[in-house]
Amino acid sequence: MSDKPKSASWKAPAKPSHDEISGWSDHYFLKTKETIERFGDREVTYAVFMRRPVIFAPKLMVEWLEATAAERRVEFGIKLNYDEGQWVGAGEPLIYITGSFFHLVDLETLYLQKLGAACVAANNAFTMCVELPDVSFMAMDARHCTGTEMADMMAYAASVGSKAAQNQVGAKGFVGNATRATANYFGNEDGMGTTPHALIGYAGSTLKAAEMFIETFPDEPLTILPDYYGREITDTLTVCRRFPQMASEGKLSVRLDTHGGRFLEGLDPQASYAVLERHVPLAIRRYRNEAELRFLTGTGVSAAAIFHMRDKLDSAGFERVRIVASSGFGVAKCKVMADVKAPIDVIGTGSFLPESWPETYVTADIVAYGGRPSVKLGREFLLKDLKDK
Repeated sequence: MSDKPKSASWKAPAKPSHDEISGWSDHYFLKTKETIERFGDREVTYAVFMRRPVIFAPKLMVEWLEATAAERRVEFGIKLNYDEGQWVGAGEPLIYITGSFFHLVDLETLYLQKLGAACVAANNAFTMCVELPDVSFMAMDARHCTGTEMADMMAYAASVGSKAAQNQVGAKGFVGNATRATANYFGNEDGMGTTPHALIGYAGSTLKAAEMFIETFPDEPLTILPDYYGREITDTLTVCRRFPQMASEGKLSVRLDTHGGRFLEGLDPQASYAVLERHVPLAIRRYRNEAELRFLTGTGVSAAAIFHMRDKLDSAGFERVRIVASSGFGVAKCKVMADVKAPIDVIGTGSFLPESWPETYVTADIVAYGGRPSVKLGREFLLKDLKDK
């Protein structure tokens, strides 16, 4: 019996709930709340900002604030200074939140958690999609997240960055993700994915795993994962020859996921340089950065590995078999692949997740009490849009 739900619109519930807030809020905010209760409430306005450029992704934060306000039977004035998906410079006030000091003060810890990482991840996703506008992306971040709430946030962020790139440069962007719960962010009813390494080990060969999958899901396309036995070229061509009709109809893809401890089958440093010399002879001459050179000719899924696989598929008559590249495809690696025009059809990535966590930190300062502007010394820049709130 399938456990697939009737609808994929469900997602991780917004947390914490009203009754849990005091356990997760910074303690000095709770002390402040008691003090306000004793001496009297006042309307305040908070300005929320970040210290680095981002793509604005406020939806989850705003939804939680609105849900909490409803539970407390109060209203918060939430002014978004930018549209979702818009680029925002460092230090720009992102949001103004106005309402009862008593009801807002203990929420700061929680609503800040729901904004920063999403904005940075959206920015990373946007940059990757802009660099490779003709490549489709698949979000494979869920396994790298620290729980379902983060997984929900990161899928949302990828969709925001993707839509921004689609609007700005006509990029294909993110076409789906790996999990059912967050597929709705990409307009899908279900997650994407076919054969993991575990199934290949279970089957005993890449070909047998492909046969088992096709027998189980006869109407679905298949993405081969051929690095389990270190025979990326051999096993890919074996599966293509076993299912030539699927290959000719574009229903077969090969996912390159060779880990960084070895070269793809048939390559070594000298052979990798030779592949690039044939396809992009100026590429090596333009790069001196060690990381960039590794992306071009190193172990794992390098540009040379992708060109090499494309050569072998085309020479065997499998021009319609697509290449899915995964393993470490973050912003830097995507820039290198874009520069050499590596023949990638799809990138599977979780590497749009923030790498430097301090960059995700968000700050909220009160900038007005009872409608009168007042902000701590040095943060006067937060008042710039207050008059329009």
